[in-house]
Amino acid sequence: MKNTLNYGYLPEEYSDPENADIVVIPVAYDGTSTWVKGADKGPEAIIEASANMELYDIETDSEVYKRGIFTERLIGGDISTVEMIEAVVDNVKYYLDNGKFTIVIGGEHSVNIGSVKVHAEKYDDLTFLQLDAHTDLRQEYNGSKYNHACVMARAKEACPIVQVGIRSMDISEKNSADSSRIFFAKDIHNNTDWIKKVISKLSDNVYITIDLDVFDPSTMPSTGTPEPGGLLWYDVLALLKNISNKKNIVGFDVVELCPDGKNKAPDFLAAKLIYKLLSYKFGG
Repeated sequence: MKNTLNYGYLPEEYSDPENADIVVIPVAYDGTSTWVKGADKGPEAIIEASANMELYDIETDSEVYKRGIFTERLIGGDISTVEMIEAVVDNVKYYLDNGKFTIVIGGEHSVNIGSVKVHAEKYDDLTFLQLDAHTDLRQEYNGSKYNHACVMARAKEACPIVQVGIRSMDISEKNSADSSRIFFAKDIHNNTDWIKKVISKLSDNVYITIDLDVFDPSTMPSTGTPEPGGLLWYDVLALLKNISNKKNIVGFDVVELCPDGKNKAPDFLAAKLIYKLLSYKFGG
């Protein structure tokens, strides 16, 4: 049966799994979110919006889709968090072992736990870069160590982390937070050298997780836990472009879109953000 999910709605020539260099793994999971529900609808909303993108990127003068972008079948349904993580591990490992570049799209933030694990096992010199409003450093939340509020605690068990755009945390996370590796949104605002400082904390290989609530709600209102005072579109692009120029981005994920049927702009932002980062990685 043909997979009806196809990021970019690409013709078969550019979406064939054998020839594609890039694989999108959509994970429709929202089992541990604690406020606004609906992130499980995020992957399909992103893919739907991607049909409306122009596939030529002006900035990089490239058409990255010609590298081939295959979209896997949706991971989701009535499964536990552990089952979801195991499914992501299996998918990401399979494609990495076959020389593909993988992107996980969520879904709530816990969908990336499996992806980080696989990348950390493959790359010795890896830093996990988080773009997010929240530190997500709780050791356990609501009885689970795999809650979306715990993803960076799990990431720290695998490799060093750097956190960007943070503007909310619980007092219980303060002792496990490394202030030398956190770039708070308040310190990024009106600062011209923050990107250089972020890059100085990264190793040669970088995995990036983008929680869409890193953006200010004026730009990205469709998230489960919006926080005022976030980054704007060109702030995030400038960071991603500079990292791509100086480091080896080995994989990334985009999570926490809670689509609003009346406002499609956030869905398109998420779809375009994925394409921009791919363009920096492969087309720049």
